[in-house]
Amino acid sequence: MSQIEKRTIRNTGLDVTVLGMGGAGLAGMYTSFDEATAAETIRAGYESGIRFFDTAPQYGFGRSEMVMGSVLRTLDRDSFVLSTKVGRILVDAPEREGTDFGAFSDLPAKFDQLDYSRDGIMRSVEASLERLGLDRIDVLLIHDPLPADWNDIKHQIVEEAYPAVEELRSQGVVRAIGAGLNNNEKFLYMAERGDYDCVLIALCYNLIDYSALDELLPMCEKRNIGVYHGGPYSSGILASDPNVESELGTRHWYGKAPPEVVAKAKKLKTVCDRYDTPLKAVALQFGLAHPAVVSTVPGPRNPGEARENVAMALYPTPADLWTELKAEGLIPEAAPVPPLSASA
Repeated sequence: MSQIEKRTIRNTGLDVTVLGMGGAGLAGMYTSFDEATAAETIRAGYESGIRFFDTAPQYGFGRSEMVMGSVLRTLDRDSFVLSTKVGRILVDAPEREGTDFGAFSDLPAKFDQLDYSRDGIMRSVEASLERLGLDRIDVLLIHDPLPADWNDIKHQIVEEAYPAVEELRSQGVVRAIGAGLNNNEKFLYMAERGDYDCVLIALCYNLIDYSALDELLPMCEKRNIGVYHGGPYSSGILASDPNVESELGTRHWYGKAPPEVVAKAKKLKTVCDRYDTPLKAVALQFGLAHPAVVSTVPGPRNPGEARENVAMALYPTPADLWTELKAEGLIPEAAPVPPLSASA
């Protein structure tokens, strides 16, 4: 088993491996869902040293939580940290069976409804525990509403959802509370109005998009809010060769990458190639170098990707490579870079 560094989420006592596993890929994101492959992917990650797992009811409308629970409940419960989310209630929807929604395909007969009420939060936690088959959740995140819903929902998040998750924390039902978002401004708004332990930011801090660098990450560092992030590969373009046309290799922000993003990815790979270092390793380790970040949680879709993520997190990246990336303007001068993450 690889020795993956652990970092602590605030004063919660929760130590998470700096490389976690996101659960969206397990539920058929950008690919067909296969339960056996998903289960083996979780086992491969655990056997390789990953001890932090993040999921959500929305991922495959329950599939991610169910398959993750099917494996994790066979393991020592104290050996891993589990994160899931609230804000969406799954309801029966027979007409949705076998259909697609967003990045997920061939879905079960379920659909999600936004619900940030106190009752909705409590019902969501109960349903997640049932799907997971576990007796507790460690980290509970308020899940991101759609951009179009934000102005209508943000007050309810502050006035109902936050007090509900804070109550669960104060009662010891969960150890840490936070938010799972892909928008910096939303969490800045929420953090001004609540005491959060952590935040999952998706796609807002990687080699393509570092919009979290100026405000969100400094705020989290100052307030000791642990950051873990999804999308270190920017939906796929940083996980493959951008010079080769492929569905994954041209994906960015859940869609097809625009020409300027593809061009930047090619420049990043050119520098990495000069140092015989995989772009994937540089992409993973970039986020981990920031002192506010406690973990990065890519979403593997099969056992090979899970094992490769571990190898890339442990891959030695030369200091001169990072210097050249800054000199060529490919990453901001102010962005922290390894060796802080070299031991990850």
